[in-house]
Amino acid sequence: MKPNYHFEEEYWQQGKVVVGVDEVGVGPLAGPVVAAAVILPTRHRIGTLQDSKKLSEAAREKIDAKIRELAVNFGIGMATVAEIEGIGIRQATFLAMKRALEQITAPYDVILVDGYEIPHAPKTCVAIIKGDSKSRSIAAASIIAKVFRDRYMTELHKEIPEYNFKRHKGYGTKEHQEAIKKWGKSMHHRTSFIHL
Repeated sequence: MKPNYHFEEEYWQQGKVVVGVDEVGVGPLAGPVVAAAVILPTRHRIGTLQDSKKLSEAAREKIDAKIRELAVNFGIGMATVAEIEGIGIRQATFLAMKRALEQITAPYDVILVDGYEIPHAPKTCVAIIKGDSKSRSIAAASIIAKVFRDRYMTELHKEIPEYNFKRHKGYGTKEHQEAIKKWGKSMHHRTSFIHL
């Protein structure tokens, strides 16, 4: 199933502005959780919008640039490793989403979010299970968030190359787990996620 504008059209026909929200980085052993919020134009059809996990890195980079160019507005929010450890991954994810929405400077009426409704959202919030494969607005947010987080982890690799973050982006691959056993945990690792 490819994302479409079914959910957006319902609100566009009412003259409402829709913002799509999604996150990446819930499962990794290291690095922040990142969320993005995107308002797509109602008339311009951006190319191949798809759940970011189903796209190659090169395809994501290309579409990310297109979204940034054509979106009415977008925002990116992040919750740090310390915040994830302090309040738990679910609440940290909602925090990142709220921070992404705070970066939106254009007016909007409805939030379409992947997965779970954002508690105390600033506007009407509609949760869509597997929303990144159903809604093009959510898919766009997933791509923006994924590209941003991947770049962030690649920069961390330059700081501490021992873990090879540029390859696995903090996820619990065998290579990453072996590096943790060898080098121990860094300040960028989520201690509560690591059970080696």
